[in-house]
Amino acid sequence: MQKTAILIDGAYFLARFRKVYEDRDGNDARTVSRTLFGMALDHLKQLERPKDALYRIFFYDCAPLEKVFERPVSGNSIDFGASASAGFRRELHNELKRLRKMALRLGRLAERGEWILKRNALQDLRNGALRWENLRDDHFELDLRQTQVDMKIGLDIASLAHKRLVDQIVLVTGDA
Repeated sequence: MQKTAILIDGAYFLARFRKVYEDRDGNDARTVSRTLFGMALDHLKQLERPKDALYRIFFYDCAPLEKVFERPVSGNSIDFGASASAGFRRELHNELKRLRKMALRLGRLAERGEWILKRNALQDLRNGALRWENLRDDHFELDLRQTQVDMKIGLDIASLAHKRLVDQIVLVTGDA
């Protein structure tokens, strides 16, 4: 029997979710996980394959940041682990773990503890709409990058192909 693996870049999926599924609650982990599973089954349907042709859905993401940092201007502390987005990510990962034929692959967030100026704030500084002395905490963001996610996707593709576990791989990502 033919088997299909569906590999989903979590950061890309979540970034696109609110635009593609405007009618669904993007802050509800259960809704997002069920939508993700339904999307995977829709891919099978479009490929004219039955549901039992699904080998597995691989969801690649990073665990949320669980550290406390000082804000760049005010010096106030911010606990990223207590944020709504961190709570959502934890709930989503728990929901995904409960789904049949779902594999959660976690990379990690590489944080250097550095705050960087947001693109729009930099633009405002350049064109004179914002002055240096008027910068506030909300003009900055923590420099975070996912690591190991692309590598894990590549390793899974190689493993699935080498072991001939699937004859088709669907990759859902925004990476070029």
